[in-house]
Amino acid sequence: MGSEGHNRGAFDAPIILGEISGLFGVRGEVRVFDYSRKRGDILKYDPWLIERDGKWNETSVRNSRHHQETLVVHLEGFDDRDLSRTLIGTKVAIKQSQLPKLNDGEFYWHELEGLAVINDNGHEFGTIEKFIETGANDVFVVRGEKERLIPYTKDVVIEVDFRRNLVLVKWELDY
Repeated sequence: MGSEGHNRGAFDAPIILGEISGLFGVRGEVRVFDYSRKRGDILKYDPWLIERDGKWNETSVRNSRHHQETLVVHLEGFDDRDLSRTLIGTKVAIKQSQLPKLNDGEFYWHELEGLAVINDNGHEFGTIEKFIETGANDVFVVRGEKERLIPYTKDVVIEVDFRRNLVLVKWELDY
């Protein structure tokens, strides 16, 4: 699966990793719902980007801890419960450049979302909308004339071509 012509990190759009879901205590701490596969992985990154008034602002995590099914975080500059209340519902992101580098032929899901999916006979299925984890392998959710689920395996994915914004697959219409 080649990645010719793809310049990772050239566009440093925010990668959303979670959301501030509520307040915790009286000192400005907030509850964070972590979208990561393994809850708590969001804490591997610092600084965070917090979206406020349509802009992404950097802030550091002062301290954090797990609490039941959520994370409790104290963010730099948010020492007051009333101020922290303004963050509820806010997305938490990082810069793409903060993600670990991958080996050739490996991709982050966000890099593939929006690419066209075409089979080796030239039929276009649509575009990759999102991924599903099944345990055995990841699956593309492809939105076109109808929604299709296509496994992301070496037997199915022939090539990822970022120059042409497409993923070439060995997959038939009647699957």
